[in-house]
Amino acid sequence: MDNDRIHSLVYSRNTVEFVTVANEFCSLMENVRNHSFKENFYKMQRMLPLLYLKATMLPKTDKVLENELEKYVSEMDYNVIQQRWLQQLGENDSFYEVFDPELHHSGETVTASISESLTDIYQVLKDFIIAYSIGNEEIMNDALYDCEYYFEDFWGQRLVNVLRAVHMIMTGKSDPGTENDLDNHPLKGRSEWLDKFWDSHSGSEANGL
Repeated sequence: MDNDRIHSLVYSRNTVEFVTVANEFCSLMENVRNHSFKENFYKMQRMLPLLYLKATMLPKTDKVLENELEKYVSEMDYNVIQQRWLQQLGENDSFYEVFDPELHHSGETVTASISESLTDIYQVLKDFIIAYSIGNEEIMNDALYDCEYYFEDFWGQRLVNVLRAVHMIMTGKSDPGTENDLDNHPLKGRSEWLDKFWDSHSGSEANGL
């Protein structure tokens, strides 16, 4: 694929708009502690459908580099984000899954986690955003390819599944909990030492987490 083609793909209107929305999603995920439960989920209810729409509009491309791209979100970074959302969600974190490819024909009831589902999406998009921000068009192209591939194979399904849970919370079908409920959940009171532990053992602050 020639350089002009790569340039047109990575700077196309649809790509740039997706980058903007993906970056906003990552910012929302990273700043969960700066907003209330209702504020975060009010934003998430609107962010997820837009993110899905913009992902479906991305231009198709092919990989141009031989080596796989670097992954920037470490396991520790993942745990920091996931635990911060879990702390805010408390007992509201679990929801019944209606589609799991591995159990699709078994008829078993499966529960999933809102915090884990959102962080799974975050991990893919944060790796994409960081690679894209490097400014090397070949890396940007392959980051776009990877993001699309994982959208079709992984995070797109995660998004539509967790959107259902967010919808249930925001429409009152699932009780989002009161401030007192959140004060009493099992992780309350441990957040300070957890934050100190994670901040001292990871590069999360350097990555803006």
